[in-house]
Amino acid sequence: MLVILDWDGTVCNSESRIVGCMQRAAERVGLPVLAAEAVSDIIGLGLPEAVEALLPDAGVKEKQALRQLYSEEWLAARAEPLPLFDGVLNTLDQLRCTGHQLAVATGKSRRGLNREFEQHGLGHLFAASRCADETASKPDPRMLRELLRETGRSAGQAVMVGDTVYDLEMAAAVGMPSVGVSYGVHCPARLRECGPKAIIHRFTELLSWPPLVS
Repeated sequence: MLVILDWDGTVCNSESRIVGCMQRAAERVGLPVLAAEAVSDIIGLGLPEAVEALLPDAGVKEKQALRQLYSEEWLAARAEPLPLFDGVLNTLDQLRCTGHQLAVATGKSRRGLNREFEQHGLGHLFAASRCADETASKPDPRMLRELLRETGRSAGQAVMVGDTVYDLEMAAAVGMPSVGVSYGVHCPARLRECGPKAIIHRFTELLSWPPLVS
């Protein structure tokens, strides 16, 4: 099976850094203080879509400035690698050893994902990946369709694993089963509304989800 993973909030524990960078960027632009809950809610979207969702009534120049300053804040914080959730490395290795392919579908930029691949030494584990700046942002299912074409898999031969409704909605749009993770930014009640096949509470539980058990 092709296991397609969201990154932020599913593989990588990046919520607090994303929230902090966005709040500091908004302060630098002179915008009202952004609530942490509001910023957390848009994690998973591409940066333009996230800014639009946060500040739909802001002017074009303000939105452009916020995107630019957020990128600057993120780059300034990049020296310290973001932590992976417990058990991620071992779980990815075991999935690959039991014959499953791995892919990433993320709202990150290509530059950002490649940097994290390099910092954690993970890039070689993934057969394919798609980022929000090279295709349509979630919840548009285009990135999933592209990953399926690249890997030669059908939607029924894949699963989308993510912590947000954006992940699960795009899976549903192509008829792909999904697994929600409860430890990310969207609560299990919201995830269940999207009809996932399961909700897991630790990344390692993927190894005991029946379709992935060898």
